[in-house]
Amino acid sequence: MSRTILINLVRFVVLVLVQVFLLKNITLYSLSIPYIYILYILLLPFEIPNILLFLLAFLTGLTVDAFYDTPGLHAAACVLLAFVRILFINITVQKEGFDNEPEPTLSVMGFRWFFTYASILTLFHHFFLFNLEVFSISEIQYTFTRFIISSVFTVFLMLITGLLFFRRKERK
Repeated sequence: MSRTILINLVRFVVLVLVQVFLLKNITLYSLSIPYIYILYILLLPFEIPNILLFLLAFLTGLTVDAFYDTPGLHAAACVLLAFVRILFINITVQKEGFDNEPEPTLSVMGFRWFFTYASILTLFHHFFLFNLEVFSISEIQYTFTRFIISSVFTVFLMLITGLLFFRRKERK
């Protein structure tokens, strides 16, 4: 158990640092901002208690908010992400088969499941975040464009990260 805590702590620090110091300054035509830090919430173990998941999601969002000067936007979006994650995993995963592999990584769950998982959760997160940020119906077309392009860019980076940093394991 302590190994899992250490891995997730390192993952949190690395993803937040990459988000804050590298990806904060990377945009595509002021439309796309990748938010790779949400990968931390997506990769938390299946058996994590819901209250701890919500707490970690809130703290992750609050940490990013501190660097982005956005009072609570990322925290709120991350809490929504945690809620949608619980629903998605309860609907799609049979937890009995994953006693040895408790994390929803690309190598464990397979490309199709992970792509669907990352895409749906990223779409929810980004939709909520960008609409909360703009909070204006007159900017709906601009917000929708940012939401779609940022989601595609973020999922692309998540897949690249999954392919680079997780070893291939046989799924039972």
